[in-house]
Amino acid sequence: MPQSVLSWERVQSLLPVPVTESELDELLFVSKAELAGRDGDALTISVTPDRLDLLCEGGLAIHLAGALEAARGLPKLRQAAPVSSGPTFRVDGSVEPIRPWIAGLLVRSPDEAGLDAGTLAEAIRFQELLHATVGRDRRSASLGIYPWERVEPPVRYGLEPLADVRFVPLDGNEEVGGEAFFHDHPLAARYGALGRTGDRCLVLRDADGEVLSLPPVLNSRAAGEARTGDRELLLESTGTHPRTVEETLALLSLVFLARDWSVEPVAVEGPGERRDDGRHLVTPRTIDLSSALLREVGGVALPSVEVERRLARSRLSSRPHPGGWRVEVPAWRPDLGAPIDVVEDVLIAVPIRPEDGVVPPSPTRGRRRREVVFRRRVATDLLGLGFAAPNTTVLVGEAAVARLPGVAPIHVANPVSAEFAFVRDRLLLSHLDVLARNTRHGYPQRFAEVGPVVVRSTDAESGGATRYHASLVVASDDAGFAEAAALVDYLLRRQDVLAVREPAELPGLIPGRAARARIAGEAVAELGEVHPQVLSELGVPVPVAWAELDLSALGPLVARHEGV
Repeated sequence: MPQSVLSWERVQSLLPVPVTESELDELLFVSKAELAGRDGDALTISVTPDRLDLLCEGGLAIHLAGALEAARGLPKLRQAAPVSSGPTFRVDGSVEPIRPWIAGLLVRSPDEAGLDAGTLAEAIRFQELLHATVGRDRRSASLGIYPWERVEPPVRYGLEPLADVRFVPLDGNEEVGGEAFFHDHPLAARYGALGRTGDRCLVLRDADGEVLSLPPVLNSRAAGEARTGDRELLLESTGTHPRTVEETLALLSLVFLARDWSVEPVAVEGPGERRDDGRHLVTPRTIDLSSALLREVGGVALPSVEVERRLARSRLSSRPHPGGWRVEVPAWRPDLGAPIDVVEDVLIAVPIRPEDGVVPPSPTRGRRRREVVFRRRVATDLLGLGFAAPNTTVLVGEAAVARLPGVAPIHVANPVSAEFAFVRDRLLLSHLDVLARNTRHGYPQRFAEVGPVVVRSTDAESGGATRYHASLVVASDDAGFAEAAALVDYLLRRQDVLAVREPAELPGLIPGRAARARIAGEAVAELGEVHPQVLSELGVPVPVAWAELDLSALGPLVARHEGV
């Protein structure tokens, strides 16, 4: 779980009412966060990956104020009055091949004191946390904070020759050229390839030609160093995808919005007709929540006033809408993308107490569902056949998908890393990884697993439907198609059903040594011999037979056959 260390005193200073440590622990326990520890003023907070807004003092204070019902609904944002010559990014077409997206917000202090040291430290700390998580170590997005009072608009974003770049790095005292910076600086060694192509690099410059930064590597010291006392700051994000860029920018702005800084979007003028006024960055989006969905998921029909109260506790604003409610969602809550996400916020907004439980009027307390019993029966059969059971995750990496040209698993929108970038649609993707990790072990190797996969589905709200498969792998000198076919036949006979086998071309398998099994016309299994080229890439020296049964398809057919 992502984790951050916050200042207890600064969190308290932002709350409209005081809160004790025990109250904080309880409030976090029933949300998507927890108090991992406290040492004096240092609070260690852990959150689920979809609630990164709670890992800065400003975001945590906004959440706690709602949970304490000391504040309700969306926080009031002070928006600066727009002017005819507002802040603007002018994007050169040269950036398109490597890092085409940019967005910005201009925030202004509510008083003459301006930026204090604690808020600056919080912003920098949260900036680096966002780089490491949503930004995927700056690959997908990176952030910059600039003193707007020392910047002459408009700001140009383009790709420039290294020989034309000269600036004082943020951590330096002397001016350096672009070539020397990329050759010598440690941050350039780590991130330089993300903002450079050949002898050119990405540069942000103001109208006077002053370098603000070399995204996504480092700011300059002159126009790129925010200092205490600054009253206007430019928050900027560049990246490879607009959604990621906007998410990181909105999350960083929480540091300032919680302290009543006003906000103004930065317009973006791109090549050709591309133009964006940035207003959506400060305008809440709406999600329609139906009362039927809330009742279906929650199990009870909540009064309208109670639903609105719970949404207000979650710092969301709502109003009645035909069939339910129209909910306003702030930009810093990217986790709320569909009505089901709002349902979750409603259900966890109020703690579930022990006395809320009601024992159903039934002589039994429940039993396992028929499909679960069926899956366990198949798993027991596999264990009896001598197969070891690996433990794999439903998320697989880019390398695993690349091994099987032709497969099209669902891509995760904002993966934590390339190792968890796809949701598998077949267990074979995971089991090839198992083979690769066990090349030092002796052969034969036999392992099998019953587990979930996610296949594309137009009927599902999320675009994917969860199904359960059983996959078995045999790696040995004499493994082949015949063994895979015999194992599938045996497992189906154990369920007292027979299948018709037909030749098939399957990703990663040898043509002519692959097949699909059908019962009553419905595909229930795929099987065959893994292609030698795939095995060579894995470092596996022996043939491999594989079979995978779709238990979600097979279960109802077996139940129908048994008359259940």
